[in-house]
Amino acid sequence: MMEQLPIYTDVVFGLTTLLTVALFYKANHGSKVTLIILLTWMSLQVILGLTGFYRIKTAFPPRFLFMVVPPMIFIICLFVTPIGRRFLDNLSPKHLTLLHVVRIPVEMVLFWLYIYKTVPVLMTFEGRNFDILSGLTAPFIYYFGFIKKQLNRTILLIWNFACLGLLINIVVTAVLSAPLPFQKLAFEQPNIAVLYFPYNWLPSCVVPLVLFSHLASIRKLLKAGKNL
Repeated sequence: MMEQLPIYTDVVFGLTTLLTVALFYKANHGSKVTLIILLTWMSLQVILGLTGFYRIKTAFPPRFLFMVVPPMIFIICLFVTPIGRRFLDNLSPKHLTLLHVVRIPVEMVLFWLYIYKTVPVLMTFEGRNFDILSGLTAPFIYYFGFIKKQLNRTILLIWNFACLGLLINIVVTAVLSAPLPFQKLAFEQPNIAVLYFPYNWLPSCVVPLVLFSHLASIRKLLKAGKNL
């Protein structure tokens, strides 16, 4: 089934993932250490995706967890350790905001994957996924919030929390639609795309960076008080 996908879906998603990493690299002021860590993790996911590691569904614990648990642990460590908090303090909130434009091509790719029956309609904007709104509004929040400085802290916080809610919604839907022991949705068309390269970059790289960008931005806004 994955072999039937047109090449442009792979290309667009691959470029979208690289754009996500590039924008995060920019948000961290060009940190080479950050870039090396991200590229190393992505390279490991390339190997696991191409070798069919994630397509073995009978393994326990589910191998899908290896895509999502390490990034989540890493994010938690950044928030609870002194060196991690220094890293957070150094991030650029305007570039963290701009990063969310990648959610537009991600949603387009998910729609294409649905057409070729590799993800359920629930994961698209024709179903219960409205995450594209985050991507469409991100350039305006970036421009009016950080370039023109016409949006106050409250508006920026509301936007981040609202978009975080949209992200959580699609993540929960995607996990519960995957062909795993805890699948609860979309049995007629499960979410199989993320078990293959390059789409395993979605839960292992793109989603963690998008999630982290919201959490880091919220932390920075709460610390900043009324001054951005």
